[in-house]
Amino acid sequence: MAVGWLLLQLYEQSTAAQVGRAQAVAAHACDQIKDRYEFYVRGWTGPDAGTIDDRLRGDLTGAVGMALAQQNGVEGGIWQRQAGPLAYAFPTYQGTGPKTDVPAAELSQIKEINEQAEREDQTVERQSGASSQTLLLTACPLPGPLPALSAWTMSRVFLSPAFDQLRLGVGLLLAVMLAMSLWIMRILLVWSRHVRRIEEALAGTDPLIIATLRRTGERELDRIIDALNEAALRLRAAREEADGLTARVTVAERLAALGRVAAGVAHEIRNPIAALRLQGENALAGGDERRREAIPAMLAQVQRLDGLVSELLAMTQRREPRLVDLDVRSFLLNSIDPHSVAARSSNIMLNLICKPERASFDPDMVGRVLDNLLVNALRHTPPGGQIEIEAALRGANLVLSVSDNGPGVAPELEDQLFDPFVTGRADGTGLGLAIARELADAHGGTLRLEPKTGQGARFVLELPCGVSCRSS
Repeated sequence: MAVGWLLLQLYEQSTAAQVGRAQAVAAHACDQIKDRYEFYVRGWTGPDAGTIDDRLRGDLTGAVGMALAQQNGVEGGIWQRQAGPLAYAFPTYQGTGPKTDVPAAELSQIKEINEQAEREDQTVERQSGASSQTLLLTACPLPGPLPALSAWTMSRVFLSPAFDQLRLGVGLLLAVMLAMSLWIMRILLVWSRHVRRIEEALAGTDPLIIATLRRTGERELDRIIDALNEAALRLRAAREEADGLTARVTVAERLAALGRVAAGVAHEIRNPIAALRLQGENALAGGDERRREAIPAMLAQVQRLDGLVSELLAMTQRREPRLVDLDVRSFLLNSIDPHSVAARSSNIMLNLICKPERASFDPDMVGRVLDNLLVNALRHTPPGGQIEIEAALRGANLVLSVSDNGPGVAPELEDQLFDPFVTGRADGTGLGLAIARELADAHGGTLRLEPKTGQGARFVLELPCGVSCRSS
């Protein structure tokens, strides 16, 4: 399209240049007629100014012919307002025989331009266009003995038939481009509707399952839809297989966990039962005094078994937290107080750092977690050491930490520290930290062991502290 437009512009510029040259030639030819006429009337001996005869017409025609003899394609003559055309010549006419008559089709224009030139007493140029040619007219006044006289010239610039063909071709090209644009717009609109429908179908399904898409009737788009549907089938089959594997793995993990728990429970129960049996056998074999000694020992083992059962129930029976708006410092002081006697007996200092004022949490659940952490810290802190209990805010969470300067956690136990029955003590059940983590999870928080600079261990309990959480 750009090439066609450029060709049109070049052709129009070329035509304009031709018209300009032809206009200059016509103006020059008019000056030539004027020069010949002035030469003719110099030393005038002709008839009176008002007399026009055949001799005068012939002389003027000869002068016009001489003036236009070298002006190819230019015709012209002399015009008088009263008498009309006095002379006419077209010496370069290409037709058969000389052309001696003023063109009838342009007679009115010739009359009008001559009258304008004679009236304004100056050269007048005019051009008019048609579908196949541009007509150029020039008229100039002729001073002299004959009144109201003017000379005129006329030439034509013919448009090439190829120009019409070029315009037709450009028009057809424009029509084809318009049709193609409309066709492309239609395709884009249709595809846009189909793509929007596909997006809606995909958006309204499970993100892990690709919905089965309906075909659109558009061949290229249907190839994509078929590929998506085929991928959906494969994905669905793969997900079903993965679900089956997950279920089997879950069952296997549960069985393994159950096996570990059963082994731990059996191990923890075997020792008290063995002690009970030994004490019972001694009581049966001995006298009353030995029976009186055996019964308290047997009751202690029963109490040990009861504590173990209670811990197992606490780990397996999760309850929902009951949130209470509490003063954090008062709660921590109350939680620390039961352990102060054991701390003083071992010359261990308990330091409290509390930044939050109030927070919402379950005091029973959080208190039990802190009890477990403080008991562990007191067991592993050497005499003369210190334990730091700190409360802080981290975003919208309440962070409670318990740090000691004991020997720390053995590296081989770090990954399994919160698993049931994992303990570094011979007399421990390994359920304290497991229960603490279960309580933290039930509260919507986390319990973790964080790296500590220097000696000791640092346990961090992080909980959502509720809408009343604020700092001092």
